[in-house]
Parts: sequence; C-alpha cells; structure tokens
Amino acid sequence: MDPKREFLRHTLATIAYRGGKAVRGAPASFATFLPGPSSRTPVEILSHVGDLFDWGLSLVSGEERWQSSTPHEWDNEVSRFFDTLARLDAYLASDASVECSPEKVFQGPIADALTHVGQIAMLRRLAGAAMRGENYFRADIAVGRVGADQTVPRREFD
Repeated sequence: MDPKREFLRHTLATIAYRGGKAVRGAPASFATFLPGPSSRTPVEILSHVGDLFDWGLSLVSGEERWQSSTPHEWDNEVSRFFDTLARLDAYLASDASVECSPEKVFQGPIADALTHVGQIAMLRRLAGAAMRGENYFRADIAVGRVGADQTVPRREFD
C-alpha cells in the first residue's frame, strides 16, 4: 500500500482511539454543555467532525462536497463519528484511486478533526467530567481499527 495512504489510515485509527476515549462514559448532560455564549456544545462539535469525515471521503473520491448537518442526540452522533470514520478508512484501504493529494486531506478534514477531538476532551474537564490523561505513545493503535471497540489504555496517568 502507498505509504501516504497508510499514514492517513494510521491517523484515522489514532482519531478513533482518542475520540473514543473523549466520548466514552460522558455523562448525559455533557452533550449540551456550553462553556460560553459563543461556544459550540460537544454534540455540535461531534456533528461537525462527522461532516469533516464525509467531506474527506468526498475529496478522496473526487466528488468534493460539503454539508453541515444538524446535530442529533449524543449517542447518534457518537455512532456517526465512528461510521463516517470507518467509511473514509475503508475507501483508503481499497484499491480505489485517491483523487486529491493525501497532504491536502490531512491538512484539511483530518487535522481539523484532531483539533475538535481535543476540544471535546478539554470540554470534558470544564464540564466536571474529566477523562484520565494517557501516554498516547504507548497506546495500542492499529491501522483499520476505527470503530468504537478500542483497546484499553496501556498507561494512564493517576
């Protein structure tokens, strides 16, 4: 496989791992937590991340389109996060040609998704539902593992 595609797929697996940790076990009230009047809620951010992965798939398949989705309930957006991630990963794993530069896909939707996963993790702390920190270098992240079923952390901080 093309090393650039493989790196994109590893990045998607990293987002699945980190994003999964950020959304897993969040209290019901977290979805609509609003830290300030001009902020987005976690469910709005997560919906946007799903839009980013849909956009990424449209870019790599040569049919660029953007659509802003209306956020749904938290559990639906969590499922959509993993579903859209899996569709993009499956395309990159296939023999289909990538119709744009991998660097552009990384700098656009993928890097933006990384930013937003970090925002969700930060909002967890602000909402009083912090998740444990982790040494992500030691995490068991594997290309193709982009679903909700992730491995347990190897080294979390106390």
